[in-house]
Amino acid sequence: MKRGNGFSTTMVLLIVVLQYCGFLAHAVLNPVDFLALQSIRKSLTDLPGSNYFSSWDFTSDPCNFAGLYCDGDRVVALNLGDPQAGSPGLTGRLHPAIGRLSALAELTLVPGRVVGSLPHSLSQLKYLRFLALSRNFISGVIPAGLGQLRGLTTLDLSFNQLAGSIPLSVGALPALSNVILSHNRLNGSIPAFVSQSLARLDLKHNNLSGWLPPPPGLPPSIQYLSLSSNRLSGPVDRALSPLNQLNYIDLSMNQFTGFIPVNLFASSITNLQLQRNQFSGPVQPVNPVTIPTVDLSYNRLWGEISPMFSTVQNLYLNNNRFTGQVPVTLVDRLLDSSIQTLYLQHNYLSGIEINPTVEIPLSSSLCLQYNCMVLPVQTPCPLKAGSAKSRPTSQCIEWKG
Repeated sequence: MKRGNGFSTTMVLLIVVLQYCGFLAHAVLNPVDFLALQSIRKSLTDLPGSNYFSSWDFTSDPCNFAGLYCDGDRVVALNLGDPQAGSPGLTGRLHPAIGRLSALAELTLVPGRVVGSLPHSLSQLKYLRFLALSRNFISGVIPAGLGQLRGLTTLDLSFNQLAGSIPLSVGALPALSNVILSHNRLNGSIPAFVSQSLARLDLKHNNLSGWLPPPPGLPPSIQYLSLSSNRLSGPVDRALSPLNQLNYIDLSMNQFTGFIPVNLFASSITNLQLQRNQFSGPVQPVNPVTIPTVDLSYNRLWGEISPMFSTVQNLYLNNNRFTGQVPVTLVDRLLDSSIQTLYLQHNYLSGIEINPTVEIPLSSSLCLQYNCMVLPVQTPCPLKAGSAKSRPTSQCIEWKG
């Protein structure tokens, strides 16, 4: 009997110790962080099919919550939503209490239906390095207070409904390496960016206007530059000339004018997209162009087509004002399948040396419609090329049948 009582007493003590240890485990998290997480949880819910918040049981240790990472008693990373591809994401709003997670270094939000504005309290996250809240329905403006996050390296607010201008204070952040603000409703001009480690600048599909910031507004460290589908204007040669590390550039569907900087054709770019602007003048690269895809279509370029483009795989020069003969080297490269796409329609070209009986390789596309010549070969063209085979002779200074 005594042995039994001793065993019972031991078990009771063990249970008390375990409960105490459990209490300590729960109490480890900083109380300010604990209360902030409760507020964040109340303002967000899972969309149907998402079970992200199923682990957010505040009677257990919050450092074991899905998407939450702690260092000691502080929350240092908060990844809101199930990161698995195809997850429905979350709905609700971002609570201002996020700003009380003062040790936070990383804040992300999976694609979903989160609405409302960005909390101005984000400016209190002095240690934040990574901020990615893309593909939701966040509206309002980008808080100028984000300029206080001096250690921020990545800012991704793409695919939302943000309006207003890009704050000058954001451009002044010294450590930025990735700025992705595409697919919003931003307006105004592009601010100067001071970070000498900025590698990616993606502002496409907004309503930005004005000229590109003059040097050093776009730092030479930029490797990826996408500004397409805005209302940007003016010449680009001065702003782009210092960018000697580019490997991708898309300035399409704007209102840029002036000459295309020759140095763009000498860089290690994999894709050069300058179509649908108002660029003018001749285009004469100094050396063979090794860029796989070059699209200069729908501009106001004139002069003869340079044979230096013969080394391009996909070349779009259509809907310009090019004249003269098509270089023989372009034809040769097309026929040996080195050139896959050669679009020259809607120019003022007067001739091409090609055998009318030659067979264009199935892997290659050639379009010559609506130039100042009778087509020596019939090839399929895009529907946008129209049905007219040649220009009216009244539009042609030089005509060759």
